[in-house]
This record gives sequence, structure tokens and C-alpha cells, in this order.
Amino acid sequence: MRHLLGTEGIDPADAVAILDTAAGLKQSLEGREVRKLPTLRGRTVITMFYENSTRTRVSFEIAGKWMSADVVNVSSSGSSVSKGESLRDTALTLAAAGADCVVVRHPASGAAHRLAGWLKDVGTSVVNAGDGMHEHPTQALLDAATLRERLAGGDATGQDLRDRRIAIVGDVLHSRVARSNVHLLTALGAHVTLVAPPTLLPTGVGAWPVTVSHDLDAELPSQDAVMLLRVQAERMHGGFFPSAREYSIAYGLNERRLGLLPEHAVVLHPGPMLRGMEIASSVADSPRAAITEQVRNGVHVRMAVLYHLLAHEEENA
Repeated sequence: MRHLLGTEGIDPADAVAILDTAAGLKQSLEGREVRKLPTLRGRTVITMFYENSTRTRVSFEIAGKWMSADVVNVSSSGSSVSKGESLRDTALTLAAAGADCVVVRHPASGAAHRLAGWLKDVGTSVVNAGDGMHEHPTQALLDAATLRERLAGGDATGQDLRDRRIAIVGDVLHSRVARSNVHLLTALGAHVTLVAPPTLLPTGVGAWPVTVSHDLDAELPSQDAVMLLRVQAERMHGGFFPSAREYSIAYGLNERRLGLLPEHAVVLHPGPMLRGMEIASSVADSPRAAITEQVRNGVHVRMAVLYHLLAHEEENA
């Protein structure tokens, strides 16, 4: 595995290997006073974020440091990007400076793929931390890790998601999280239902391997999990729904709707949450929600990704 650019076309065996590694890392670190492994000692990981981020950026930094890598953060506002330097020149500069892995978030769809092409001859790995409205593969992996854990009663070992029913609700149109989850979850054998108003569904969604619905109440009783998506107002130009209140009435997960879910069902949200619109605070803070667990699992999943990119082949050899 050289890069992680997306989940579209991912080999299910590769995805399961990352998830199993993440579960093993989580177990090995549990109860440790010093959460530090020597696995990536001497390696340099650079995070390059052209968009704001809390969870993804922090968890990649923690993941690298817990594996003893040297982690360097680069932001567009504090780098030569603000002087007009191109993404290509920035990437080649970081590789020349000794980056073994570049974790990139960029507003342009396909940016991570371009980066990987520019770095193909220098041996630097690329991880897509979100590119425009295209993909966010590590978010999908941490969501899958959380679902395996929750739906297996706390033990993710050997648990797969085959035939599980998962509803993804909300702003599918602008969501790279939704796209990556559709690719990954269906590859792992889950049944995915997209629930959204017609204005928040992408063109061509009928060709996706999913069920499409506009009625949240009708779908909830049959689901093993429901994933709420953030309404991405910053990407919207025009009216996609009448008002925040009407969106909440039709697609927000409140206590009444939580009661429609089966007892074992789990609630996910990639964050940041718009409480009171996409999800009620009482639901977000309930034991049925696994939102903080997603963040915790995100560190272990990103540790696993860095391991498979930078250490796995060496250790096998």
C-alpha cells in the first residue's frame, strides 16, 4: 500500500486489514500510562491542511506521535502558499525536506490524487484527509471501526459489517464523508440507504449501490445504524431547503425518532454537529450515540493507516 487516496474501488481485504490493525493497536495501548510505540521512529509525517479542521488534523498528529514519528504541521496561511506557491511546488518542497508521508486536506476535488502523481518518483506516501466534495477515506474507516465495535458488543475482532443496514442522512450532495462511506460500507457488504431531500442528493445517485429515500421515519425501524451528516452551508449557493427549522422537522434526529430505531442501533456523526438542527443534544449525548468513540477510534485508525503505509512492508520483510 503506497497511498490512501479514497475508498472507491478499495480491496475489502485491505480495508479489513487496516481495521484489524486499528483494533489491535487500540487493545495494545489500553491501560498504558505512556501511549507510545516505537513503530515509526525516524519517520517524518507532514500534515498539510488548506481547509479548517479539528478532529482530522489533531488525530493525525496524535497518531503519528503515538507511533514515535516526527510530525510537522503546515497550514496555507502560515506557509509560502500565502505568497502564491503552487500545490505542486509545496509538495515537492516537503518531499525534498524529508517527508515520508504527506497528509493533505484541500478544497479541490482530486487534489490528493494530483499530489500522489507529482510525488510518484520520490517515495513519499500521500493520505487524503478530505478533498473538496470528493472523498475522506480515513473518516469512513473510523466510522466502520466504530460500527464493528458497537455492533459486536464492544469486541471488533473478527466482526464484519456484512448485511448490516446503515442509513446516511442529510447533505449527501456536498459530503465527501458520505461518498467514502458508501464506497467502503458497500464493499464490506453493508446495505446503505441515503435519506435526504431531493435537492441534497447528487446527480446520478441512482447508479450508486444504495437505496435512496426521502422519508426518515419510514427507514429508521430497519436500520442497525444511522449516520447524520453536517449541513455544509459554506458550500451552498442558493436555497436547498426552506429553513433550518423545516430541515430539522424532516431530517433531524430527535428523541422521538431515536425511539424508532432498534434497541441495538448506533448513532454516528462525523462532526462538527449542528445541534438542534441535524441532531438533538439529548440524542448526541445519549448512550446510543458513538460520536466521541468515533473520535477516539479515529486516532487508532490513522495510526493503522500510517503503519500500513510506512512500516508494514518493512516489518514483513
